[in-house]
Amino acid sequence: MTTSPTLDGIKARQQKTWASGDYGAVAALIQPISELLVQSADLSAGSRVLDVATGTGNAAIAAARCLCEVVGVDYVPGLLERARARAAAEHLPVRFTEADAENLPCDDGEWDAVFSVVGVMFAPDQERAAAELTRVCRSGGTIALANWTPDGFIGDLFRTVGRRVPPPPGVRAPVEWGTEPRLRELFGDRVSELRLNRRDFVFRFASAEAFTDYFRSWYGPTLKAFEALGEDDGKLLYADLVDLVRRYDVAGDGTVKIPSAYVEVLATRA
Repeated sequence: MTTSPTLDGIKARQQKTWASGDYGAVAALIQPISELLVQSADLSAGSRVLDVATGTGNAAIAAARCLCEVVGVDYVPGLLERARARAAAEHLPVRFTEADAENLPCDDGEWDAVFSVVGVMFAPDQERAAAELTRVCRSGGTIALANWTPDGFIGDLFRTVGRRVPPPPGVRAPVEWGTEPRLRELFGDRVSELRLNRRDFVFRFASAEAFTDYFRSWYGPTLKAFEALGEDDGKLLYADLVDLVRRYDVAGDGTVKIPSAYVEVLATRA
């Protein structure tokens, strides 16, 4: 497969974005999403599992606790180093290797289950990424994804940032992976069954400002957005994000609790 020069450039910038800040600090908060997805996938001990865009290894480590044979892949070496350290600390034999979600170094049908938790949805070439997920999964195997939705808090966060720092033209929004029509377009007849469960993950912070500070410091996309803006525009984005958190807050006790919608996707490879 070949990728257009435009998409290659976007991917290179994305890679730098995810290597900035400390995505592991955000991944640590959303670990429960991976644990729940692995349980929903109902893995059997000994299953061969691939975790695509593994980051610091949340889903890979959760699958390894089910005594599966697990490999996690990502294109950010620094995140893989964190994943290796985490697996070693738990004495789990997970193998982590550098690879691109749009060009997986795997044989056709090599894996019993293929996972991605808010990872593959950011691939710039969505069709190619979906084709790779299905290519490497065996017939009858499981493709298990967790994707942020366009109509939830994270979808609104991306749009809020995008009003100040527009996304690159010609690339479909990552949160389209959080809709059933788009998933059916992407997978087509390569899957025989597609089930979506809508869930909420709740971010919990001391205040709206604490959330915004955390994501400005550690989450690559927001960190890079603030870097791209001058001081005055950065203050405007900061205020936008604080307002967004307050709109979603359901705590009522002086802290903030932010329900963030995502879809748990379970597909069966045809």
